[in-house]
Amino acid sequence: MRWLLVLIGLLISPLTLASEADIRAVLAQQQAAWNRADIEGYMQGYWHSEQLRFVSSGKIKYGWDNTLKGYQARYPDAATMGKLLFELETVQMLSEDAALVVGRWQLLRKKDQPAGEFTLIFKKIGDDWRIVHDHTS
Repeated sequence: MRWLLVLIGLLISPLTLASEADIRAVLAQQQAAWNRADIEGYMQGYWHSEQLRFVSSGKIKYGWDNTLKGYQARYPDAATMGKLLFELETVQMLSEDAALVVGRWQLLRKKDQPAGEFTLIFKKIGDDWRIVHDHTS
């Protein structure tokens, strides 16, 4: 039993725990920005690059600016944005600078409550964790 605890300790390093906490903080900041109807603030969780990949509604978009424009067109006001809830299923560290996040999202609006799933790839860029790939359904 003791060897198992040592093995688990090796697999769950302080770096892994800190990185997971940082990734969860990015998503919490995104949720808070969305809920104050701040799409540009929400976008700060994404890699500000033309290589950012966003997959949704059967379409693949590239680039931070294209992703921002898509959000602005689809969610033109606070009522359309509603209140966003994230539920994280897993945050899996792939390496010291990459992670896979799987979860669910839901919008609470007066007229409806759309929901779906997402798979995100986070990469540590400089000192910050950013979403480099978002597949949302």
